[in-house]
Parts: sequence; structure tokens; C-alpha cells
Amino acid sequence: MSSSRTIDGEQRQQHAAQSQRLRALLSLRELVLDGELRHGERVSEIPLATRLGVSRTPLRLALAQLEHEGLLDALPTGGYVVRSFTLADVGDAIAVRGALEGAAARIAAERITGPRELEAMYGCVAQLDAVLRADGLGISEFARYVELNERFHALLVELARSDVLRDAIAHACAKPFASPSAFVQVQAVLPESHDILRAAQEQHHEILAAIEAGDGGRAEWVARRHAQLARGNLDVALAGHGALEQVPGGALINLRPRDAS
Repeated sequence: MSSSRTIDGEQRQQHAAQSQRLRALLSLRELVLDGELRHGERVSEIPLATRLGVSRTPLRLALAQLEHEGLLDALPTGGYVVRSFTLADVGDAIAVRGALEGAAARIAAERITGPRELEAMYGCVAQLDAVLRADGLGISEFARYVELNERFHALLVELARSDVLRDAIAHACAKPFASPSAFVQVQAVLPESHDILRAAQEQHHEILAAIEAGDGGRAEWVARRHAQLARGNLDVALAGHGALEQVPGGALINLRPRDAS
């Protein structure tokens, strides 16, 4: 009986510790991406732990995780500073993701054995078509588009059947501004970006057709071009007043050159 109580107590302690780690991570990430912790700002551990209502141990784990994700930089003297990103950094992140997804599209075209393997992707593309045919593109339609767009890209990675490539893409997409839907929010507030959204859907169709035809070269080329549409959304966001604020982590983009004071 006492042994059972001891095990139950240990399990509760483990659950509480995991809950604190998750709360610290999610809360800290939100502070950074929402711009409440500004780029270049040093993160002070003690006041931050008090602000988040967690102990210092889970906070340290959260800080280390955000460094791994590329949101924080470790200081040589100890501690962390919120990272900033230039437009070149954002472009590089998008290009890396595009190169990896291009490789996934090419490998998928080489490895599929029949059209049945593409049924899920065809269904996803058909649902995206339905969203774009709706009267007007409101917030709910954009939310649905984001969900389906992320599913399309996940299905693409699955088709490649490569654990190595899957892990590499997951790592690349963890970087700020690199995920397929990183700048889609801009399209919800700026009508001029709707053309980019429709161009993206055309490319979804092209990628799928190339994979079904076994044309790995074309599938890779279109997938890499597809990723670059994210940069077009960024340019629209920069031109539209306040639009960059709609992008998670937009506050981390430093529009000044690195050597500017």
C-alpha cells in the first residue's frame, strides 16, 4: 500500500514538473514572438521566472530550447539575449526550407508506386480549392487555408518516406519565419496578397501533378519556387502599414543593417 502511494506521489511530481516545463516554454515563446521581449533585449532569469509563475529550473530548460529554435542567443558571459533577424536571415531561412521541400518532392516522385498513395494529397488540394472558391476570404477561411496548407506540406514530407529528410525539414521549420504558413497571416489583412495565395494553390496542383507523373526534376523546381512565395508575402507585409505585426515573430525582424547603430 505504501509502495503504491509512493509511486503515485512520484507520478504526480513528474506530471507537475512536466507541466511547469511546458508552461515555461509556451509562455516564453509567446513573449518573444509577440514582441513583448524585444530583439536585443537581455533576458533576466529571476524576474522572468516571477513573471511567468514558474521556478528557475523549467525556465532554464525553456531558455535552452528557445536558443535551439533560434529565438535566443546565448551570451559568452552567461544568460541569453533575444535574437534579431535581418531580411537576409529571413530569406535564407525560406531558401533552406525550400531546398529541403524540393528534395522531398523529387524523392516522392521517385518513390511512389501508384496513384493511391496520392489520395490524401489530392483530397487536401481539393479542399483548398473549395476554400478559395468561397465568397470572400474572411478570417475563418484563412484559418482553414492555413490548416490545409500545413497539411499539404506535411503530406509532401510523408510521401518522401525519408526519416532523415523529415527531421531536417522539422528542424528548418522550427526557425522563425521558415514554416510554410509563416507569412500567410498577412494575406488575411491585405487584399493585394490574395494573388500570392492563389498562385500558391496553382503550385500545389503543379507539385502534385509532377509527383504523379514521376517527374522529380519538375517537382523539385516547383517546390523550391513555391517556398519563395513566402518572401513575396513578407514584401507585402513590409509595404502594408501594420501588416508585419500580424506575423508571429515579426517584431524580431530588424529592418536596419546589422552594423547600424
